[in-house]
Amino acid sequence: MNYEVTGKLIVKDDIQAISDRFRKRDFVLEVENERNPDWNDFIKVQLTQDRCDLVENMDINDMVKVSFNLRGRKWENNGQTSYFTNLEGWRVEKVSGSVPDAPAFQPIEPPAEEPGAEVSDLPF
Repeated sequence: MNYEVTGKLIVKDDIQAISDRFRKRDFVLEVENERNPDWNDFIKVQLTQDRCDLVENMDINDMVKVSFNLRGRKWENNGQTSYFTNLEGWRVEKVSGSVPDAPAFQPIEPPAEEPGAEVSDLPF
């Protein structure tokens, strides 16, 4: 599932080398609650591998638009099952000026099929 969110960059963690083959970086956006600014949302997004550098040239308090995938994982250990949800960022862009009037969270629509394209009933 692909989504976008626009907000103010308030935390930019350092890159973490989890192993010699995997690295990650978290950052946090403050997303304004239109109804009550006292209840803004704080959204943590994770970047992995070569995408860790996407926020390198961003400054704290910059307004940014983040494209991300919603990911969920299941983990079993010692008979216990845990579930994790991550927002996996894949594009980060600076937004000039204030937050646009559009809703903060927006699903991204898949591109329209071209006329004459073969139609498939496969789920992927």
